[in-house]
Order: sequence, then structure tokens, then C-alpha cells
Amino acid sequence: MGPIQTLTDRCRKCYACVRNCPVKAIRVRKDCAEVLHARCIGCGKCIKVCSQQAKVISDQLTGAKELLGGSIPVVAVLGGSYPASFSGVRPGQLVEGLKRLGFCEVHEGTSGAEIIARQYASLLSDPSQPSLISSHCPTIVELIQRHYPQLVKNLVQVASPMIASGRLIKACRREPTRVVYISSCIAGKFESTDEQVSGAIDRVLTYDELGRLFCDEGIDLPRLRDSEFDGLEPKDGRLFPIPGGPFKAYGAEAGLLDPDFISTEGEESALELIQDLAGGRIKPRLADVRFCRGGCIGGPGKNNRLTTFAKRKLILDYFSKPIPYRTADHYQGAGKSPETLRSFSNKLHRLENPSSEAIRRTLEETNKFGDSDELNCGSCGYRSCRALATAVHQGLAETDMCLPYSLKRLEEDRYILAQKFDLAQRALEQEYGDTDIIGKDPRTAETLGLIRQVGPTPTTVLIRGESGTGKELTARAIHRHSQRADKPLVTVNCTTLTDSLLESELFGHKRGAFTGAHADKKGLFEVAHGGTIFLDEIGDITPKLQAELLRVLDSGDIRPVGDSKSIQVQVRLIAATNKDLEQGVRQGWFREDLYYRLNVFTITMPPLRNRLESLPTLVHHFLARASNRINKTIRGIEDRAIAAMLKYPWPGNIRELQNVIERAAVLSDDDIIRLENLPVIFADLALHGDQEGIATDCGTFRKQRNRQVGQLEKGLLYRYLKEAGGNVSEAARLAQIPRRTFYRMIERSKINLNEVRHN
Repeated sequence: MGPIQTLTDRCRKCYACVRNCPVKAIRVRKDCAEVLHARCIGCGKCIKVCSQQAKVISDQLTGAKELLGGSIPVVAVLGGSYPASFSGVRPGQLVEGLKRLGFCEVHEGTSGAEIIARQYASLLSDPSQPSLISSHCPTIVELIQRHYPQLVKNLVQVASPMIASGRLIKACRREPTRVVYISSCIAGKFESTDEQVSGAIDRVLTYDELGRLFCDEGIDLPRLRDSEFDGLEPKDGRLFPIPGGPFKAYGAEAGLLDPDFISTEGEESALELIQDLAGGRIKPRLADVRFCRGGCIGGPGKNNRLTTFAKRKLILDYFSKPIPYRTADHYQGAGKSPETLRSFSNKLHRLENPSSEAIRRTLEETNKFGDSDELNCGSCGYRSCRALATAVHQGLAETDMCLPYSLKRLEEDRYILAQKFDLAQRALEQEYGDTDIIGKDPRTAETLGLIRQVGPTPTTVLIRGESGTGKELTARAIHRHSQRADKPLVTVNCTTLTDSLLESELFGHKRGAFTGAHADKKGLFEVAHGGTIFLDEIGDITPKLQAELLRVLDSGDIRPVGDSKSIQVQVRLIAATNKDLEQGVRQGWFREDLYYRLNVFTITMPPLRNRLESLPTLVHHFLARASNRINKTIRGIEDRAIAAMLKYPWPGNIRELQNVIERAAVLSDDDIIRLENLPVIFADLALHGDQEGIATDCGTFRKQRNRQVGQLEKGLLYRYLKEAGGNVSEAARLAQIPRRTFYRMIERSKINLNEVRHN
């Protein structure tokens, strides 16, 4: 596990970490962009640029607390940049705070720079040495080992000041001791676990983590007295954190224009210097390279907002001031005692280089078929489209990281979704039509008034009426007038499902609750949370479900099938029935307590036969809908057809009227619906003027069939005669029936030719 962790639940895949990672040690996966530890150099750039704080430093605070709470003494070593990070307190106050945390000694890490100074001086005095690269910056060391292994031989085979300090402390103290190093460098967490130097440092904390530790323990540093440092007191080593400081600590007098000694800091300059060294374009005796801008004072683990120049001044001020020290006897003359040598290795994480053909295929997947298509915009985080294609092949990136490609695909998806939305909207309009209740009769006006009154309230509504009177339409109108209109309206027909399935539909179920329950399922009450649920034909539910429904109405709790826990929902209930619930209560098939919970506010829908004043309006409304539905222009309906409809009792109510109009629109030969396009019974009503003739002639199947066939024959004869202007010969020719046969059929049907000619 590396020093930088990814919190996947926070990552939004903005690719800021990919864009800013100098070595592209980021692997983009389906759910996040995570650090690839085998390539990471611990520079912390991804932490700095992550706006969602999905990249965090691996926390060693818990381990440090465990060390401090143990029986083995723990020594704290402060990195040389600490004066720039704790600028508001005196060094002695910081030492006192650390000792109150439980550290037995507090050392300055810059003393380690003076310990290794003799090794550097010895190497620099040997002219046979190749160009040397300083090894005290862990990020530079990891950069070379993992990405420029050809320069491993150039790294100074000397431990960093951190490792030297740890070795010194453990060598001088006679009892077992733990060492915690505290600095602004998170790459030190890499270095402390390297097998070449393992055991020198037990934990590495950042200044941020130390600040949290002080906060957890309630230690207010500015209020503390001063305490003395322990260990060896550094001198020129205190300049080590800033650019040029190592040369001063090593006693190397390097001039500004001296090509043998190069000092650089910052990501861009460091990478350029490493590349020049790898390419053999420069050959200095010593290159002091540090990755962070400003040197160690610019590390990612810092906890202040001062500029690099302000922090540099704090280091210089600290260098010039006397610091209280108390050097224990076991450290006297210990400058030569610790082992300072270390070795480095090739840690290159090889990735497969794709062929040109593989790159071409990947580019074509993102609509790049030529050089002009490769915009190299860098939005993906890679320097070019081909670099992204290579990363995709290596498993580090995804094709949808390409912004132009993703935008084009989103535009295509938006167009397809717009088409699907339009189709769905048309289907809904055809299925449900308008939600307006049509009619100007007094009963319709009364119903509309009740809807407007009860709509804005949360009151339970019971809608009663015969089948086809528009109970569901009324429920939709109530929901539209409510304060829940922007929430879902869920409709359930209680007659279409069995008892067990209806319970599962209404309340949901847990996986394994019954055969076929392969996964958890939300119930419709939970889906309708915050909105309205409409239970149609509620009189058909069983007593068991009546009890469950009563519990929901009383407490607002639902319990999924197979679950022991209840779920709280806020749902308005609208129910409808065509049954006599009062009779159900008397006969025992409907619960009395549920009846009273439902019958809070009742709306009774009048049958169509009781509001025939609105029939012409309804006919023209359904005529317009049918015209759109069947994609056929229908301009009107003849008065004879309307007159016949007004004489019909409409047992199927509005639903039957809608179906009759649509059927007539399909059968119409032109843009007008005529009486002949309606079912035969309407022509008979037009002829007899009432229902009595029908009622008296419905004794047997044979009589009904003969009557219906005769009525159909009469209607067809009448139509041909109308088209022929009353001319029997022309009508017979149109019907392709012999003239004499046509005359006999006219006589049998008792058609008055004079009436036909004059009408």
C-alpha cells in the first residue's frame, strides 16, 4: 500500500489527478481514478488538485498513537522545514508540545544532514565518480528507481538525513527505541518502508497529522512554556530545507555559474534536469535535485498558506537565532557512529507498448480517423490523443476520457433520448389522453367543484361509480390539483393480481421471501412516497390485504414481504370502487374500520345516461382523439348519429362511448362519421325512437340474429339508395345485385323511396 490512498466514494472522475500527475501513476477505472502504487513517486500533486478530497495521505496517526501509548520510548524527529510550517509558535513551545504527547526526546532532522555531509564530501573529492544525483529527496529517488532506472547508478549511495537521524538515535540509545519522523514530505512514507533502510524510522507523520494529534489531545502550543531540543545540535544543516542549503551543509562552495554543481527544485525543473542527465546532455559532479517547489519547505504535507519566499525567510531567521539545546551524554561525539550508506534498485514497472495498429484501432474507437481528428486538447490528462490511446491499451485509461468524443456521444444520446421521449409522450397521450374532465352538465360541474375542494388537502378520497364513468381520470385530476402534483402518481388495479402478488406489488419484498423473489423489490407504496397512490377496484381486495392497508393508513408504515423491519412512507391514498361497500360491511367481506378510513371524502361519478347533456361535447372530444390515434382526418359526425346516441342507455358509460367513436372513425369511408358507421343498434334506435322495440324482440338467439341481420341489410340498402339519389336501378348496379332482387329487399325492409329521395 502506497502513501496516497483513493476514497472511491468521493471520486467524480474529473481527471484532474491524471492531468497533474507527472508520471501518470493514475489508473482510471469504472468507478474512480485510483493511484497506481507501482508507478507512484509520492509527490502529492494528486492530493493538491483533487477538489473532492478523494486522494488522501495514508494515515499513520493511529500507529503513532499506539507507539506513544506503549512501554517502549518514542523519539520525535522534526524535519528541517518545521519553522516554516509552525510559524506561529516558538521552537521551544513545539518541543514542549511533543513531549506532552509522550515523546521522550525531540530532535532536529537537519542534524542528519550534517551526519551525511562527510560522505558527500568524500565522494565529491573522488574525480572518478560519475555525475552524482543527491539522494535526500525521496520523491526524486522514487522517480529515478521507478521511471529512470538508467540513472540508479548515479544516485549518491548515502542515506537521507531522515534515515541517518533514525540510525543515529537507535545506535546511541542503549534501550530499544521507536523513532517517529515528522515533516512536510509524504514520500518519506515510501522511504521509511524501503527494505534497504527499513528499521531506521518506525512512523512518518506529516505536519498536518501532527496538528491533528495536538488537537485530539487538547494541546494549545502558544500557551506552552519552552523546552530544550535533545540530540546533536545542527549548524549549517539548518539551511538544508531551502535551495542551495545542502551545498552549504556539505561544505561545497558552489558558485552560481559553476557547471559542476547544479541545484534545482520544482516539478518542471527537476524533470528537465533528470531528462538531461538521462540523455547525457549535462555531466555535473553533483546535482542537488528536489521535486517540491522551494525545496523541502514546499512539501505537500505542509499545513500553512505562506508563500515560498515567506517560508524561506523563516528558515533563514531560524538559522540566525540561538536555539536552546540539551544534548544527552549518549549523543556526545556520536557524529561518526551511525551507518550512512544505502543502495538503490531498479523498480521500473513495465507496461506493454501497443503496436501502431493497436493505437490506430483505439483512435478509431474515439472517431479519430486522421491527423485532423487528433485535437490533442489535453482534457483527458494526456499530452496527446496517441498517448491516451497507449494508456487505454495499457489499462490505465478509458476511451470515454476523450472530451470531444464524449461530447459527440452525449449529443447523439441526447438526440436519441429526445426521440424516445417524444414517442413515449405520444404513447401516454394516446393511452390516457387529456386529464380534463369534459362536460357542462350540472353533475359534472358538481364533481369538478368537489375535486377543486379536496385536491389541495391530504385527505383520503373514495371515488364511487359504475365501470367506465372516469374514476381514474378523476383520481388524476385530484392529484393534479394537489400539492403533490410534482411527485409520482402510482395506479394499481386490484383486480388484475392475485392476493400474494398484490401484497408484493404494494409493499415490496425481500430477496428469497417466496419462490421467484430473486432480488429485493420496492413496493408501490414506497415508490409513491411523497406522492399519491390510486387503488382502483379496492372492493376486490381480500381481508388480509384490507388489514395491511388499514395499518398503512393508520401508521404510515409498510413492511415488505419477508422483512422484519418497517418502512415509513408518506402517501396520499385515493381509492375507487364500483361495488356497494356498505353491503360488503353488512355481509362481512369488507372491513368496517377500513370502510370508515376510506370513506372520509366521497365523490360519486354519475353514469353517462344521467348526464346526456354533455354527450355531444364528449363525442367531439373523443372524435378528435380518435382522429389523432388512427392517423385519419375526421371532421365531424352527422346529426342523425348524435340523435341515436342520445337515445342509447350507455351501460358501459364513457369508456363504451370512446370505443364506439373510435370504431366508427375506422369504418368511416370519408371524413364524416355517419349513422351507418355506428353499431346496428344505433340505426335501430334511429328507426324506432326508443328501446322498447329492442327489449320486446330479444327472446331468442335466432330472433336477435335475424333482427340484427335485417337491420344491417336495411342500413346498406339505404346507403346505396342515397348514393344513387333514390334511383333503384343505379343503386342495384352499385350494389352489384339484380334490380328485381334489390326491389324485393326494399319491400322486405319497408324502405320508403320518397323519403330517401327527399332526404
